[in-house]
Amino acid sequence: MSDAFAAVPGAVIDEAGLRHVGNPLVEQRRLASGAAIAPRADRAVIAVPGEDRLTWLDSLSSQALSRLAPGVGTELLILDPQGHVEHAASVIDDGETTWLIADRADAAGLYDWLRKMRFRLRVDPRLADDEYAVVGGTAAALERVTSATPSGVPLVWRDPWPHVTPGGHAYAVVEPHPASDWDWAEAIVSRDEERRIADAATRGDLELAGLAAVEALRVAAWRPRWSAEVDERVLPHELDWLRTAVHLDKGCYRGQETIAKVHNLGHPPRRMVALQLDGSGSVLPEHGAVVRLGDAEVGIVTSAALHHEEGPIALAVVRRTTPVDAFLTVDTADGPVAAAQEVVVPPDAGATANVPRITRLSRRAAAQ
Repeated sequence: MSDAFAAVPGAVIDEAGLRHVGNPLVEQRRLASGAAIAPRADRAVIAVPGEDRLTWLDSLSSQALSRLAPGVGTELLILDPQGHVEHAASVIDDGETTWLIADRADAAGLYDWLRKMRFRLRVDPRLADDEYAVVGGTAAALERVTSATPSGVPLVWRDPWPHVTPGGHAYAVVEPHPASDWDWAEAIVSRDEERRIADAATRGDLELAGLAAVEALRVAAWRPRWSAEVDERVLPHELDWLRTAVHLDKGCYRGQETIAKVHNLGHPPRRMVALQLDGSGSVLPEHGAVVRLGDAEVGIVTSAALHHEEGPIALAVVRRTTPVDAFLTVDTADGPVAAAQEVVVPPDAGATANVPRITRLSRRAAAQ
């Protein structure tokens, strides 16, 4: 992990990267408005050059990639034969190379798996962390730090979330979706450019935000992430991930049968919920904290954050049968915390579901 940002005034750095630069709540506002950018040391880059790269990735993953146009961002999942998520990556192609951005905790495993699946095809994936870093922010903010590749395509991945991409399907029934104005992008920059960004931030010429701000905005947008929401049995349906990461009408790939069966004939066994946590305490639940209905364990927290507008919030995966109107509690180090749930994935989610739309009223709006 690069230590390029250690000299930035106020920088707090942990094993994941730049955590914050003094005030995570202010950084959230600045990041969302496009006034700041966020170094993403928690993300890693895999380069996949070769003439067969797009059709090869198409055959291995949940996404239709064979006709992916240069500069268009999408994402893919690698599934096991039972349809459980094994790996995830953001995808952008520059016309010569396909670039994958993955959570650092997942990147080595994804890379090793891709190398094993080359066979005789004209592809040559490589880990590119020595050459490149990742920074995040609004698309406009990243224009200040991004240059085009030799093929003329800027390596800026624009997150398609929460729009339903071709072949996808949305399960969330709230209106408006909390990410209806989500503007998030990630740029692949050279290590020299990363140092230039750090120097500019140290001088006060460029404003940074840390990973705490990034995470809070993501949780508020109900945006799933491999290193948080994925466990050994998660299905994309449970996280509403069909909308951007799965093409339901493409050709065969590993796990496709389960994806189609659960979507067309059944319901996912678990469902993601958003939790508005009791804000009277100061301790957020940890990853994996137990979610309870009364004394019964019904799920686990996958992500938690303190949001600049919503207050303490979390994402959790609970049993499908958990009543949608039930008030839950979450275990924390300071004892149980009350949690009001918002439906992300309805209990009867699927192709045949007929769920009425739900008007979303955020905590901030309810207080006004």
